[in-house]
Amino acid sequence: MSLQVALVTSSYRGDLERCRLLCDSIDRFATGFSRHYLLVEAADVALFRSFEGPHRRVVSERDLLPGWLRPVPDPLRRGRRLWFSPFGPPLRGWHVQQLRRIAMAAAMEEDVLVSLDSDVVFVRPFDAASLHDGTAVHFTRIPEARRPVLPHLRAVHDSWEARAAALLGIAETGRRIEFGYIATLIAWRRDTVREMLARIEAVRGRSAMRALAGSRALSECTIYGRFVDEVEGRPDRHVAVANELCAVYWDGPPMGSAELARYLGALEPRQVAVGLQSFTGTDPALIRAAVGLSSGAS
Repeated sequence: MSLQVALVTSSYRGDLERCRLLCDSIDRFATGFSRHYLLVEAADVALFRSFEGPHRRVVSERDLLPGWLRPVPDPLRRGRRLWFSPFGPPLRGWHVQQLRRIAMAAAMEEDVLVSLDSDVVFVRPFDAASLHDGTAVHFTRIPEARRPVLPHLRAVHDSWEARAAALLGIAETGRRIEFGYIATLIAWRRDTVREMLARIEAVRGRSAMRALAGSRALSECTIYGRFVDEVEGRPDRHVAVANELCAVYWDGPPMGSAELARYLGALEPRQVAVGLQSFTGTDPALIRAAVGLSSGAS
């Protein structure tokens, strides 16, 4: 059996040039996938249409998310959006991007979703088929001893873990989980996501999307990871890996050309991409030049 793989990116207009750079780097370096899906707000669909091609499709969130979840301008942050629902607090864009990915993973035709943020850039050849062995999919599970949570983020991670447990019906024992599941460039199985959503519906007694949208304590990677490790009981579906294929620059000042060159030069052999978080303010044009991608692509 050969599993079909799709690349999936949830984006928005503020990341348009970063998403363009991601698409160009995929076209240059990535193989082994059937399609790259760009998931965007309905109002952004036309803006992203120019990225479409034989292997890339733009998907409106209106085709994925329930009608009761609607975006409005954020009155406190110019150019930003809030998503209102009758079932929980207003959600920000990064919450809704997670909901889109979950919904897409359950709805798509392909067997495996490979999640890519729009500020990821491939810098080396990447075969998406390398994330499975034909039947088992690589499951990112990083020991906390290897990548400890920073002290100022501990409370946030604890809230994500507790929320995942509540959604999945996992009895909390006060024991801190020993693994981290959050990473950029990871694979999910479609069948596992569907069973995860069914589990949430059974536990919460309501639609899975309504349950997921009921709180801002939301980490889709943590929910998927805890479902695989503590609920699914199907070791044939996944093989745990601790390798991070994408080196992420989470915070810090904007990088210039010299800093980018040093960052790229320090990548480990297995790392095929970098994730330079958009809020660091690093210029996409400098990233494009450092990676060696033509400004005329896309």
